[in-house]
Amino acid sequence: MIAKVKCYALSGLEGVPVEVETDVNKGVPSYDMVGLPDAAVKESKERVRSALKNSGLLFPMNRITINFAPADLKKEGAAFDLAVAISLLKASEQLVGADMGGTVFLGELALNGDLRPINGLLPILISAKSHGYSRFVIPAGNRSEARFLGGAEIYPAENLTAVVRHLLGVSPIEPLETAEYVPHAGAKTSANLKYVKGQPLARRALEIAVAGGHNLLMVGPPGTGKTMLARCLPTIMPDLTFEEALEITKIHSVAGVLGEEGIVTERPFRTPHHTATTVSMCGGGNKVVHPGEISLAHGGVLFLDELPEYKRSTLEALRQPLEDGKITVSRAGGTFTFPARFMLCASMNPCPCGNYGSSERTCSCTPAEIRRYRKKISGPLLDRIDLQVEVDDVAYDELTSTGEQEHSEPVKERVEGARRIQRNRFGEYGIVTNAEMGERELAQFCMLDREGNDILRAAFERMHLSARARARIIKVARTIADLDGCEEIRPKHVFEAVSYRIFDQM
Repeated sequence: MIAKVKCYALSGLEGVPVEVETDVNKGVPSYDMVGLPDAAVKESKERVRSALKNSGLLFPMNRITINFAPADLKKEGAAFDLAVAISLLKASEQLVGADMGGTVFLGELALNGDLRPINGLLPILISAKSHGYSRFVIPAGNRSEARFLGGAEIYPAENLTAVVRHLLGVSPIEPLETAEYVPHAGAKTSANLKYVKGQPLARRALEIAVAGGHNLLMVGPPGTGKTMLARCLPTIMPDLTFEEALEITKIHSVAGVLGEEGIVTERPFRTPHHTATTVSMCGGGNKVVHPGEISLAHGGVLFLDELPEYKRSTLEALRQPLEDGKITVSRAGGTFTFPARFMLCASMNPCPCGNYGSSERTCSCTPAEIRRYRKKISGPLLDRIDLQVEVDDVAYDELTSTGEQEHSEPVKERVEGARRIQRNRFGEYGIVTNAEMGERELAQFCMLDREGNDILRAAFERMHLSARARARIIKVARTIADLDGCEEIRPKHVFEAVSYRIFDQM
């Protein structure tokens, strides 16, 4: 007898429908799998065999052939175990009268028949729902992730026995109730701008960067608070919308780093070590392609501490994602595109000893050493960093002062006000922040008056700016104007935006 059961494979961030076809016939007992299964799928033979026997079910001692259709798509992972087991039971007539019409089965089987959670469940459910499927049987361990998907019947099962009893109508499983998404009220961190002493320029740069989604580089001696400032970024970023949370959750689910809440409720803050490889940063892998750090930072912040210590090839790989907001990874198994719309925040010392330009300490580096150190960061990459600010030493009296600095909360309110202006402005253009503007939006929303244009022309000629740097200065000026609540970009906004290009002046 032939049985067909629906399942789904994962290709990048998209689910692909797979039909598990099982043929049980008389003949010499055998167990064959076809349809490009990888090692994990082939090993399901033994998992399914043990799970059936330990669940009190019969494993057919016949000639068994299992096909995963479409046959030209490589099947990877253990998510097919449950579908294989159900198809075997159906083909061996142990599920007579079971109601399985249009049900998608997902889950890994333990040897005792328990269902183990799988990675990438949410993107699979979203894709299957878009293909018209509305009934799913999933591992109970994935219930927190699946409960935010509305408009579907999702049955979380603890083990294979519970699935069989549910299908036969003996003991139906209660479907999941759809949960309401509630963004986390503030980042889960002890960082707050109120603890940052001094550094008014850097604090202002942080506010502008978050308000417009701009990239930021902080340059200064060690111990001046660059890392502390960067860790305050999540506390002033706007709350995630449900659509943003779903998109970020899909990435984290595929990567297997999703928390117990089942959905991402705050913007990511990723801090890869400077020994990170290009593959770990961009995504990839030998067999299974996983999203990298820049995709895990999608919708949030990618913080690179001590920027010159990263490999040159790794930093250069960031150039295209910084422009396009996505990255395409090509491997032998296929080509996958992951979203990578993140805010880059980086920090570095001004020289090898770290004291160049300090008002308190003396630099011991030669001019040649300083040039060699700074050349570790290429011009094209610096060109893509909108705000470049100096972070200098803080005086002792300022460090020990009892007066509190401005908290993160009022800064966040100003940022959200600027973001609302941008959402209203770009409602029909498919973008969210000023940093995403193209030439069309620049021409329509960023007209400069004569004085502002003269300021930008003088900076362009004196600092030998590129066309990209000019456009990014205008975008920053647009953000500064939004923070001021101004419809037009005024000369003072252009002047302040130009002042954040310190590397172009060195």
